[in-house]
Amino acid sequence: MATPLPCFHCGLPVPAGGHFRAVVLGEARDFCCPGCQAVAEAIVKGGLENYYQHRSETSLNPDSLPQVLSDELALYDREDVQQPFVEHQGELASTSLLIEGISCAACGWLIERHLRGLDAVSEAHLNLSNHRLQVRWSDSRMPLSALLSELRRIGYAAHPYQPDLAVQHTARENRRALRQLGVAGLLWMQVMMATMATWPEFNLDLTEGMDSILRWTALLLTTPIVFYCCTDFFRGALRDIRTRHLSMDVSVSLAIGGAYVAGIWSTITGRGELYFDAVGMFALFLLAGRYLERRARERTVAATAQLVNLLPASCLRLERDGQSQRILLRELHIGDRVLVQPGTLIPADGRIVSGLSSVDESVLTGEYLPLPRQVGDSVTAGTLNVEGPLTIEVQALGDDTRLSAIVQLLERAQADKPRLAELADRVAQWFLMIVLVVASMVGMVWWQLDPDRAFWIVLALLVATCPCALSLATPTALTTATGSLHKLGLLLTRGHVLEGLNQIDTVVFDKTGTLTEGRLTLSRVEPLAELDADTCLALAAALENRSEHPIARAFGRAPQPAETVLSIPGRGLQGIVEEQVLRIGQPTFVAEGYAGTPPEIPGTQGQWLLLGNAHGPLAWLVLDDRLRDDAPALLDACRRQGWHTVLLSGDSSPMVEQIAAELGIERAEGGLTPDAKLVRLQALQAEGRTVLMLGDGVNDVPVLAAADISIAMGSATDLAKTSADAVLLSNRLDSLVQGFLLARRTRRIIVENLTWASLYNGLILPFAAIGWVTPLWAALGMSLSSLLVVLNALRLSRVQR
Repeated sequence: MATPLPCFHCGLPVPAGGHFRAVVLGEARDFCCPGCQAVAEAIVKGGLENYYQHRSETSLNPDSLPQVLSDELALYDREDVQQPFVEHQGELASTSLLIEGISCAACGWLIERHLRGLDAVSEAHLNLSNHRLQVRWSDSRMPLSALLSELRRIGYAAHPYQPDLAVQHTARENRRALRQLGVAGLLWMQVMMATMATWPEFNLDLTEGMDSILRWTALLLTTPIVFYCCTDFFRGALRDIRTRHLSMDVSVSLAIGGAYVAGIWSTITGRGELYFDAVGMFALFLLAGRYLERRARERTVAATAQLVNLLPASCLRLERDGQSQRILLRELHIGDRVLVQPGTLIPADGRIVSGLSSVDESVLTGEYLPLPRQVGDSVTAGTLNVEGPLTIEVQALGDDTRLSAIVQLLERAQADKPRLAELADRVAQWFLMIVLVVASMVGMVWWQLDPDRAFWIVLALLVATCPCALSLATPTALTTATGSLHKLGLLLTRGHVLEGLNQIDTVVFDKTGTLTEGRLTLSRVEPLAELDADTCLALAAALENRSEHPIARAFGRAPQPAETVLSIPGRGLQGIVEEQVLRIGQPTFVAEGYAGTPPEIPGTQGQWLLLGNAHGPLAWLVLDDRLRDDAPALLDACRRQGWHTVLLSGDSSPMVEQIAAELGIERAEGGLTPDAKLVRLQALQAEGRTVLMLGDGVNDVPVLAAADISIAMGSATDLAKTSADAVLLSNRLDSLVQGFLLARRTRRIIVENLTWASLYNGLILPFAAIGWVTPLWAALGMSLSSLLVVLNALRLSRVQR
């Protein structure tokens, strides 16, 4: 007799015919039970399979599984293990986890509610579309292992999010769901044939032995449907009961479990109708509806998945001898130079050091026309080189690239749950509680009136009124709209933007780089002292070369940059050039440097900057900036919405009033410091106005942070983008016009979804209670109701650029 193999995890003998296997350390391993298999798979998914190489003895067997899991989860508390996926910001840590075991929207509510109830957790947002959980918590008060244990305690397995593993997990779950659906459909047809033969209506005059055989056959065929196809429903119901939270799984499990038990009683006693055909029917419709909803939700994150897969697998690195060598992307380092041929994707963020071409950035910005790029310009990973070869110096890789930042912001927006979605979740839970109470009362009434029909009516009532559509109504629409806006070049970084755009009544604009193109050109230099124009320009360029403001690009490169440059947002720059302290910017700011009176601006066209030193003014420098072509369309859209428009600019030149008059802006103020802009914004909010702010500079950061909704231009500074609720990646103002229209459509579709779900659940309840709705129509109606909500939300994916 052959010696049984030892379990790879615990060392106990593997039973003959055992089928518990998993791939560990590159080889298929045998396990004695599903518990050991689950632990091993969790360790591999967490990237900790080297544990099996270094352990000194085999692990305990599943009789002590909780302790084993506790010990192995403790590995996540090590700093070297956390380094790839945990970020620390002050006292808080943040990470992204992939959650297993999620079956519906109620699971997301349960996970977020449970984690937010922990003192150490400050934020918890779950993206239902990809099962990705974003958590911020105090790891000094709660180690990561304790956080993972809390998730396991309420019935969910969690491990660090890794894109490849996430894709594999999604594909595996889809295959499992499809298998369950197929098994339910195949067996249900056989069960129907067996049970229909026992119906008196067919008058088959079966013998007692044949009737008993058909009943037991139906029971045998129904059992896999209940214990294989419907396990997710029962597992979810048990989890919800333990956590004292009601969801659709509770009502579904009661209906399926009740019908199955009733069928067993009928089979054993040989009396009464069989309920097995109802069990198979419920399972088939419910699984079909859930599978279609799952696939529909996955479509809403297709844009994010596309972004993740944009980077090429390899690239051509230029060696010191000028030869190119193809390497894997993970072998690339900052400072390397790569050759990007026409028609290939750019592998990393960088700067062009040689070559002239155009780059297609449509996937990131929504701008469908390729943009010209030359030496000195920056390029972004994942964009397409269209025309000529480019040599690029790598400046950012991996999570530090602009592409990665966009993906993270998009996922944060999708995971952020607005107030409307939270309200729908609470309503769904209360509705389910009411349904269970009503079902109990209806069952008692019908038991007195007609005991034979009581069970069927309660069964139909539980299935027909499942609030799944109510829970799906809002999050599906918001997720779809977020992806559609990204196609237009408007990236939402906060979930409340779409809802908030419908409440706006005032729009505040910045001028330079927002309503104007921000590509300022120096039109002339007017000296005010003994220095000539070229010398004054060189001094100004030395100061401006240390600034990131759009104005700085108009001065060109200086042979020697200034030292000790101090930037005063909204006013100007101060620095030391050739051992003299210089200032450039607003006339009042420059005049403070020489303790005098600023000269009068000699003209009305263009933007006038004053250059001066400690002895007095040196020169006027006049800049011209062209109004964006699509700015009038944006202002027209604001007027059609009935919004109040305000222009607040740090520019003190007459150009502010000129642009306001040209665009028909109701109120304009120039020469404002960041603090003054913030005061104006707070004054508007004190009047009861809901304000949308559109800006791009460092001086706009306080206002962007304080506005009810803020949008930063794609060309804005990194600080401005971080402070904003949305980023206009395309820099096209007409994308905002489409965004306003999409926000209205989104609100309309959410109202339609909620109205339909509420009407359906409210109207079907009395009809089911009086026995007019059969279990067949109840299951079909519930599934079609949920599917209709999802398909209606997917209408938001159709956008025209």
